[in-house]
This record gives sequence, structure tokens and C-alpha cells, in this order.
Amino acid sequence: MILAAIVAWIVAPLSPGVLVLQFAWTPRTFGEIVHLWPPEDLARYRAHLWVDGALLLAYGVLGYLLGTQTRLFAPLSLRLRRLAPFVLPLAAAFDAVENVLQAWLTAMPRFDVAPVYLASAACSALKWGLLFVFGALLLWALARGDEEDAPDCG
Repeated sequence: MILAAIVAWIVAPLSPGVLVLQFAWTPRTFGEIVHLWPPEDLARYRAHLWVDGALLLAYGVLGYLLGTQTRLFAPLSLRLRRLAPFVLPLAAAFDAVENVLQAWLTAMPRFDVAPVYLASAACSALKWGLLFVFGALLLWALARGDEEDAPDCG
């Protein structure tokens, strides 16, 4: 939580925000966003990538440990129980690739490598999708756990 708060604090002044940059699928869109930032904001964004690296490592490990060292996902089917430990680590891996690509793309203008912008945005989309999947699995497991703990009224 502390790392997430630090990341949020670092990037809060950026306008447009980081999420908009994460979903910039083309060099033109990416460049338009970065060029709206003054040099100190671009430096702020680049600096946040180091803290975000620590955050992605933390949430990846947390997801794996929750899936392997707790009974949190026990109410789910065997297939989902086997999947759950790997959702956050996979999201963290996509986040790491996204960070590396965005660090490279923001180091200097690189408008001739459109596939790299596409890959960066795709990694972001996959990361966010997996984070939502983990949240859904967690909520589903918690809801099913409550059902199993409920008294039988029949």
C-alpha cells in the first residue's frame, strides 16, 4: 500500500495522467501526451518507473503467496485455484515490460518504431486486465466462502 501511495503521489501532478500514456497505442498519441508535459514532469514520470518496479515486484509476490500459502481461493474450482497464484505475477511481468518500453520511449523521441508503442500499450492493457481478473477471483472466492459458511436453513 505504501508503494502504491508513493507512486500515486509522484505521478499525481501529471496532466494528462499516466493512465492516458499507458494506453497511447501510436507514436503520435504518445508524443502528443509527452510533449504536453514540461521537462520536469517528464523527469518525474521517468523517476516513478523505479518505484513502480518495486511496486510490481511486491504485488507479483503477494499474488503468488496468496494463491499458494493461504486458503483464500479454496472456495473456487480446482482450475481457478491453480490459475490464481499466477495472475498477479503475470500482471507484474507485463507491467515490467511496459515500464522498460516506456523508459526507452521517453528517453528521446523515437517515432519510427510504431510496434514498440503498440507493444507498450498492449502490455499495459494485459496488465490492467489481469489485475481486474485477480480482483474478480478474489471477490468470487470471498463471496463463495461466505456461502459455504452460511447456516443451512433447510
